[in-house]
Amino acid sequence: MPGGVNSPVRAFKNLGGTPLFISSAQGAYLCDADNNKYLDYVGSWGPLIVGHAHPEVVEAVIKAAQNGLSFGAPCEIEISIAEKIRSLMPSIEMLRMVNSGTEAVMSAIRLARAYSGRQKILKLEGCYHGHADSMLAQAGSGMLSLSIPASPGVNAAVIEDTLIASYNDSQQVKDIFARRGREIAAVIVEPIAGNMGFVRGGDEFIKTLRQCCDDSGSLLIFDEVMSGFRVASGGAQSLHSVRADLTTLGKVIGGGLPVGAFGGRLDIMSEVAPAGSVYQAGTLSGNPVALAAGLKTLELLSADGFFESLAEKAKSLCQGMKEAARRAGIAFCCDWQGGMFGFFFREELPRELKEVKQADQELFRAFHHAMLRRGFYFAPSAFEAGFVSSAHKQADIDASAQAADEVFQRLKT
Repeated sequence: MPGGVNSPVRAFKNLGGTPLFISSAQGAYLCDADNNKYLDYVGSWGPLIVGHAHPEVVEAVIKAAQNGLSFGAPCEIEISIAEKIRSLMPSIEMLRMVNSGTEAVMSAIRLARAYSGRQKILKLEGCYHGHADSMLAQAGSGMLSLSIPASPGVNAAVIEDTLIASYNDSQQVKDIFARRGREIAAVIVEPIAGNMGFVRGGDEFIKTLRQCCDDSGSLLIFDEVMSGFRVASGGAQSLHSVRADLTTLGKVIGGGLPVGAFGGRLDIMSEVAPAGSVYQAGTLSGNPVALAAGLKTLELLSADGFFESLAEKAKSLCQGMKEAARRAGIAFCCDWQGGMFGFFFREELPRELKEVKQADQELFRAFHHAMLRRGFYFAPSAFEAGFVSSAHKQADIDASAQAADEVFQRLKT
């Protein structure tokens, strides 16, 4: 396997050291191949909002698997999860299930271009929308960790149709639309960016994107593959009085199994084949086993007080680490929403990629390794968000803050 892994950020290349090889996981904990136990703040990069191997999710998977692993034909659970997603995200009037977040974004971009009759896509620096060619310009996630601005093998003509603006820079977006608005098929944005750390889109910025799209006839695409059903039951879009034209989803809607989806306005989605002429297909799309895990997860997170409880735990973790850093005299900031959080070794929360890169990467590396030795597993990259699940207990959070305090005291010397 290239680099010994099947996804780049797992390799610890930017972090240094040897990645964990996981043998099992239960609740909020991982166990590696050497029988070391870790409190997990990665959660398979977001999907496991109810924890690893939740008994009800596992039961749903087993029941579905006993009826067959894949049909390549319609099945009832596709309707059930579509109705559930629609109830939680009203902007999604029709949707198509796919197999990954990358596939969801790729399909949404194709649909936006076909619907608008335009070619240009505006994306924001530091936002990661999967590894489709046109989205690898100034991307976050592993691209940022490995300092790759765009990948070799990507056709230059494809990148030419991708316009770039700084995240949270409303004036820059307005200037681009003033010059090229009638060429822009869509703007795609993570309303809360999770692939340059945790950086929230400001309310005024998100509303500016909506207004520019309305004025120019462009579509607004919210990439909620990471934030969808992680920060609120209605996703990040429910935190703003803004309605997306299209939304891409993944991670949580598969409950730990590979699933993606894209959806939005009925008139736009009706252009997708076979209802319309925009082609998109997938042999394993709507896989009944994956959808069983996803539907049960969505049902569990719909319980009263679920996200309030997550937010309290994320808040307690972030504030505990921040106070520990303050006592040690180490520059540190953090933010959270629902069960999603992020921290940076700098004085103030960043609002864009340039500020994210100003954080102290050496301190992050030292902190990560020291916490790992104590049994706490954070994302092995300074440019990835972290996640708290419903399986995390307050005692886990308190132990994490105590360990961080010990680490910060050592780092200050």
